[in-house]
Amino acid sequence: MAKSSTKKSVAKSKKELISAASYQFLTNYINNPSPVGFETSGQKIWLEYLTKYVDTTYTDAYGTAVGVINPNATFKVVIEAHADEISWFVNYINDQGLIYLKRNGGVDHQIAPSMRVWIHGKKGPVKAVFGWPAIHTRMSNPEQKEPQPKVDNLTLDCGARSKKEVEALGIHIGAVVTYQEGIDELANDFIIGRAFDNRVGGFMIAEVARLLKENKKKLPFGLYIVNAVQEEIGLRGAEMIARRIKPNIAIITDVTHDTHTPMINKAIEGDIECGKGPSLAYAPAIHNKLLAIVENTAKAKKIPVQFRTLSRSTGTDTDSFAYANEGCPSVLISMPLRYMHTTVEMIHKKDIVDTIQLMYETLLVLTPKTNLSYL
Repeated sequence: MAKSSTKKSVAKSKKELISAASYQFLTNYINNPSPVGFETSGQKIWLEYLTKYVDTTYTDAYGTAVGVINPNATFKVVIEAHADEISWFVNYINDQGLIYLKRNGGVDHQIAPSMRVWIHGKKGPVKAVFGWPAIHTRMSNPEQKEPQPKVDNLTLDCGARSKKEVEALGIHIGAVVTYQEGIDELANDFIIGRAFDNRVGGFMIAEVARLLKENKKKLPFGLYIVNAVQEEIGLRGAEMIARRIKPNIAIITDVTHDTHTPMINKAIEGDIECGKGPSLAYAPAIHNKLLAIVENTAKAKKIPVQFRTLSRSTGTDTDSFAYANEGCPSVLISMPLRYMHTTVEMIHKKDIVDTIQLMYETLLVLTPKTNLSYL
């Protein structure tokens, strides 16, 4: 009976890590557009939620947002995610009012045809669609190869029939374009949406701060909860803020590929699956002793984890923190995700809970005296 009671208690505790209020924050945060270089509105939502759980907040010149617990402490630990999402730029408007684009980050041109978008112009957001020729017209000449979507043959149609009408809507060269699709729920605790890469990370680090506050935990170091901008175009926000904070330890969270869908080679991408816990990575930028602490914490707290290897670069903000200043012991905790850089990025609720708990429990075992020396 005692064993059964304990199991129920743990299960209940895990469910409560994401409260109704927290899930509403996640919904608002995901549904809000926050494209690379234009993260302001998303950062405002994030800071409004976080502020009550930290001692102070600030932003840097390009919009990276930071919440701090124990700001006067000399030893500094960072938990970090990135706030930006992939998007498009308006690049050219033709005389017929059709709009040509350039990428802003690693947006996938193959998913664009028939998608609904917002064009964020000077007069506010304008609805538009990615037009694409009907199958009847594409296949009308059997000797002609069927065209494939490319950046240079994709256009947006906002209902305007001339360049002048487009401009009258406030649309201009350089206006940023985001997909309309937001968060939704599927069976078996899966949720989908655009920009889980990596606003789910921003959600999780904010939840860690909430748990620390609500559980009245006192940390022996300064904790910097960092939501960095411009990761999708080269880890730029993390690069800037790492130099400013000069942390002693960094725990980075991002997403990684669920490799249990078609057309993914496990021999190359590893064996990672949604619903089986956060993924820990081995890579040159990952500090082995810090990784061992995270892994041992997971074992002690019975948090399931998965493993993968990365090569020269993790491709995440981990690289910016690890190699900043005189070097910062850094570790990467990733959320398994299906269909990255689409409008239906898919994650599992249990992985969110487990990732939050793993970061939270790891912070509770770290101290300024934690030995991370290799020699």
